[in-house]
Amino acid sequence: MTGAARAAVNPSTAPRSVAIVGGGVVGLCVAWYLRQAGFDVTIVERSGPAGESCSMGNAGMIVPSHFVPMAAPGMVAMGLRAFGNRRNPVYVKPRLDAAFLRWSWQFWKSATHAHVERTAPLLRDFALLSRRCYEELSDGRGADFGLARNGLVILCRTEHGLQEEIATARHAERLGLPVQVLDAKGLAALDPNIRTSAIGGVYYPQDCHLTPQRFVAGLARDLEAAGARFVWNATATGWRVEGARVVALETLRDPVQADEYVLAAGSWSPQTVRGLDLKVPVEAGKGYSVTLERAPHLPRICSLLIESRLAVTPMGDALRVAGTLEMGGLDEGIDPARVQTIVDSLPLYYPDYSPRDFAGLKPWAGLRPCTPDGLPYVGRVRRYANFSVATGHGMMGLSLAPATGRLLAEVLSGRTPTVPLDAFAPERFG
Repeated sequence: MTGAARAAVNPSTAPRSVAIVGGGVVGLCVAWYLRQAGFDVTIVERSGPAGESCSMGNAGMIVPSHFVPMAAPGMVAMGLRAFGNRRNPVYVKPRLDAAFLRWSWQFWKSATHAHVERTAPLLRDFALLSRRCYEELSDGRGADFGLARNGLVILCRTEHGLQEEIATARHAERLGLPVQVLDAKGLAALDPNIRTSAIGGVYYPQDCHLTPQRFVAGLARDLEAAGARFVWNATATGWRVEGARVVALETLRDPVQADEYVLAAGSWSPQTVRGLDLKVPVEAGKGYSVTLERAPHLPRICSLLIESRLAVTPMGDALRVAGTLEMGGLDEGIDPARVQTIVDSLPLYYPDYSPRDFAGLKPWAGLRPCTPDGLPYVGRVRRYANFSVATGHGMMGLSLAPATGRLLAEVLSGRTPTVPLDAFAPERFG
């Protein structure tokens, strides 16, 4: 790790130890930056060392272009149209659940133009900080996780889709982000490695991609080498509290004690904080992916297939196709109909591919923690003097994880965070 990536703190003023609940990409990045800041770090993970976090099979994209939160105008209508339709890119599974109904009501209230205008600059700054962190990690760690600074292209097959993306591109320009609108010829010139049937698209040159499983595995190895402690197969069962401080995390194994605690439990966060009288509303949004290990046709640039809501990423010799959003609770099962939608949609944009190319491949699914307003929870809580939250990143967990780690390390070290965190306050829903 380079000196530029270290948080410049005075270790003598920092708490001695931190327990991080959750060993996914966000928890690992929080652990990394806290360890670099001089903290003793323990990561408590409910699964084993080979656990499949919700970032292991995702599209691996680092996307400053994604400055529009999920809670945006049009998303409620999209969800209602998708209600009960398993083949729709966005699928809301019918269920009577009080927590989901409250979440849905809060989402509806948040999905406004004013909310997008207010939060877009914050998400831009958050994502640009994360991009800088990834570059520092790539240049300084020595472990190669395939960081490719080739940008992202959004492919559109319909005029309606293209016009919507052009409107977002104009918003990006107002935010100071570089962007190019391309016709079909422009797309062919941008990435001559692969044919596309898109009529046009939008190119964001600042976006990047990487191989997530290599990043997560390498970061875990580096943390162990740096002295971090992992407690595997340790499901959180409760907390010990004394006054305004948390004094221990109860698990199915031994209790874990630390000076500070960080919740990074992803979609399991609401269950994990039961007993602390904290409300961090999160709903699991399931995503799927399939990976062709030796792809015959590889794009140079990762892409979003906008009408199908799919992400396509080259990872070495492999091609990963990921996407869909399934709101169905903590269900980690794989629905073959959802997977078939993915493989059927790819040839609509990349005609050199066929669904037969993906026959027999094992699909992957992961639960992404979605908040009602589309913003992650990052920062200290008011109720307890030594409890912080880093969860709710939705589909942006990998993209925002390093910045989340760096910002929390600044907060726990008593520094002013590089990006203001008021909008990301963990207790903003009460």
